[in-house]
Amino acid sequence: MIDLRSDTVTRPTRPMLEAMMNAPVGDDVFGDDPTINALEHKASQLFGMEAALFCPSGTMTNQIAVKTHTQPGDEVIIERTNHVYYYEAGGIAFHSGCSVRLINGDRGRIRPVDITDNINPVNDHHAASKLVSIENTSNRGGGSFYSLNEMIALSETAHEAGLKIHLDGARIFNALVELEAPSTILGEHFDSISCCLSKGLGCPVGSLLLSNKDFIKRARKYRKVFGGGMRQAGILAAAGIYAFDHHIHRLKEDHRRAKLLGNVIAAAGFTDWLMPVETNIIIFKMKDSFSATDFVQKLKDEDILCIHIGKNQVRMVTHLDVDDGMIEKVAGILNAINR
Repeated sequence: MIDLRSDTVTRPTRPMLEAMMNAPVGDDVFGDDPTINALEHKASQLFGMEAALFCPSGTMTNQIAVKTHTQPGDEVIIERTNHVYYYEAGGIAFHSGCSVRLINGDRGRIRPVDITDNINPVNDHHAASKLVSIENTSNRGGGSFYSLNEMIALSETAHEAGLKIHLDGARIFNALVELEAPSTILGEHFDSISCCLSKGLGCPVGSLLLSNKDFIKRARKYRKVFGGGMRQAGILAAAGIYAFDHHIHRLKEDHRRAKLLGNVIAAAGFTDWLMPVETNIIIFKMKDSFSATDFVQKLKDEDILCIHIGKNQVRMVTHLDVDDGMIEKVAGILNAINR
């Protein structure tokens, strides 16, 4: 089976499993797990932040970030397709009691003017604008990403207005390898960063929240409230350390393979439009004479998995469990459908 549904479907490599099985462990709620402590230190160094917090999921790190930055009744400025709003089950309202100001962006990305134009007046009639959240890369934007200058401009605009800014960096290393930029620079510009380990980095589970020491101290309390405190989870953290050491630079291979598939899809007779393929995500719309649901089933019959994401659109995602031979097979079947 060739699984292109998401980069979350990856399985640990044998060397990653060996690192996990050999990890020293302790009770992380007591702060005694040496491997989790090592992962959090390594992550904070990578991003130029003071501290980090290991959590079970990216949804949890994002929602803890919103909770730590805000008070009930505040408002979060966010692009309407970003994961923190679109895919986290109403968590901003449920956990933090905040409203959201939704921005219609460009493939998931916003501009500095989108921040300034959407800050509420300070009076009794409006929610207090407190936080900007951006996603890099953008899932529903087809893996689109912000440049360093664009991220810096958004950060400066938010801070000049007295707002905090959170980076949902679930796939931030996909952006950074394309930008050929160091991750340490991000800590200078964001108040908090979420970095997922279980997508392109290939870990079985886990995400990290990064910020200053005081923020992470408060976030640790919210992790407990959210039920995210773990015990001997160093087995999981060891996978993250291995991924940071071995799986970042290889992301360019995923991007290369995605672009190969994108070229085939762009030329296919069933394609109405294809989002630019910039990283490892391919999103396209079928022509009205084709059904995305039928297309997904046809590929499944050929042992290829992808997903229908609405409005006759299909998504494919490349990752470390997809090799060149698999891409060649998928391309051949897509060409056959095209005929």
